[in-house]
Amino acid sequence: MVVPNRTDARDILQETAVALWRQLDSYDPQRPFVNWAMGFARIETRRFLAREKRRAQLSEEAMEVLERELDGAPGFVGEVERHLATCMQKLGEKQRRLIQGYYHEGRSPQWLAKQGSRSVEAVYKAIQRARRDLQVCIERQTRKEFT
Repeated sequence: MVVPNRTDARDILQETAVALWRQLDSYDPQRPFVNWAMGFARIETRRFLAREKRRAQLSEEAMEVLERELDGAPGFVGEVERHLATCMQKLGEKQRRLIQGYYHEGRSPQWLAKQGSRSVEAVYKAIQRARRDLQVCIERQTRKEFT
């Protein structure tokens, strides 16, 4: 929401993922993961906006207001999770099993490749396609709520 350019948003997401990975040892499993991860996303968004000040669409103050709104709306994460559950049901059986194996069961791409009698590269591509399909579906579900 803060960065309207999808490419920039993906860059921020990548930087957030790297930061989360680097700091994973500091995560307290007794606390909600989403809140912890959102903190990193905010930091990476601010870093991006500082680097790209000339391209920034929102002022620092506007971003802070938006953050407060999101913090005050704990249902936001629940809505995304609800949309994800709906969209998971729309995936094909193979895609759904692959996503569940990789994300929910923590199976390695090598293990999934062996189980599905396909190459590791094919598994990575299938996961990527499934994630893209889920993203598009979640975005559609979200748009439906606002129209």
